[in-house]
Amino acid sequence: MSGTEGLSLGQTRALWERARTVMPGGVNASARMNSALGHPLFMRRGEGAYLFDVDGNRYIDYCISHGASLLGHGHPAITAAVEQALGMGGLLAYETELQVEVAERLLALFPGMDMVRYTCSGTETTWHALRVARAYTGKYGVVKFEGHYHGVNDTVGYSHWPDLAKAGPAQRPRPVPDSAGIPPANNDLITILPFNDIETLEDSLRSQADTLAAVIMEPINYDSCGLMPTPEFLRCVRELTRELGIVLIFDEVLSGFRVRAGGALGVTCTPDMTVLGKAVGGGMPISAFMGTREIMETCTPVGPALHSGTYNAPPVLVAAIGALLDEVTRPGFYEHLKALGARLYGGMNEILARRGVKAWVQGVGARFGLLFGLDREPRNYRDVAQQDMEKMRLFHLACLRRGVYLHHVSPHHGYSIAHSMADIGETLDVMDAAIKELL
Repeated sequence: MSGTEGLSLGQTRALWERARTVMPGGVNASARMNSALGHPLFMRRGEGAYLFDVDGNRYIDYCISHGASLLGHGHPAITAAVEQALGMGGLLAYETELQVEVAERLLALFPGMDMVRYTCSGTETTWHALRVARAYTGKYGVVKFEGHYHGVNDTVGYSHWPDLAKAGPAQRPRPVPDSAGIPPANNDLITILPFNDIETLEDSLRSQADTLAAVIMEPINYDSCGLMPTPEFLRCVRELTRELGIVLIFDEVLSGFRVRAGGALGVTCTPDMTVLGKAVGGGMPISAFMGTREIMETCTPVGPALHSGTYNAPPVLVAAIGALLDEVTRPGFYEHLKALGARLYGGMNEILARRGVKAWVQGVGARFGLLFGLDREPRNYRDVAQQDMEKMRLFHLACLRRGVYLHHVSPHHGYSIAHSMADIGETLDVMDAAIKELL
């Protein structure tokens, strides 16, 4: 069986044709175009660990709002908090006690972070954090790592998943814009480095120290399937940035709350700034950036770096953060997440070994990648880029037909606290059948 035979998607395809007449590509975010299908799916609703499309198909969801719905879809605590906060006046666009209370609770989970500002999307958090870092240091250059993703702003919209033919040598990658429309002059302000390469890191930071405002990185590189920094690399990046007066920014939009209540690395390494998004809102669209007091007071009205916005910190969204914090700090929350992961990742490895399929399961916390064609843990983007994308596409289609949704555009997948051991068991049965089909 190939394609989506056996899966009814008639209404989905009809709705997509209708959508294409009023929205470019028939979608509101390019990542929603499922390249395995050749079109997006149109959902009727999400509930806990499940999605229900307009054709009545049910899927166990392993995209989980691209990681934003760590509690599952429509968690009752989030719903109740939002409904209560609506009584405060909706958007409101003023300061409230709620914003202060939630800020205090949030900062308590991130050692070294003294102050926070709320904003909207993940892209905005990185954009604002980099502006603040530049204002604080008086420098403009930024280092990012190949395969790390920091949103679609023009400063760091480079080399997320670059074409290796354009990216140049592994030790000295060239900046490859992620989008048309990024001014070529921005190339002079960005330095792309390989992840987990200490020698290149030290050489680049020391030689450019007078021009570098910030190093920004995913502490766990989930956008390349969950790459872990080596302890030596992590220690080096922290010591060098501190020595050279460069602001170290951890982009925890994906990794925040994924492994523990707070930052993914805990106290192993404390950055100067942290940006949050996705899971922090419990499935609601809110983000935040935080840092040391000295750096954050570079923000207006205290300092010269403008940060403002009509949609910053509406009570309905701040309340969702508060509800998320309630849930992730409950006893047993992360024990359950870890148990789900142990069952899922162990089961996937068992299937691959039994079926004789060369593939690597890279599972870290509640998010994972399945890399066909790899037989050892990847350390950087170039390793991940060796995976067999066509086999991955066929695997995702085979799972989709059987009611398990793995989002093909994204190389990383995840589960929520709403997933059960029964869901994991069903998923492994589906994956086993899908792998068998590929042989």
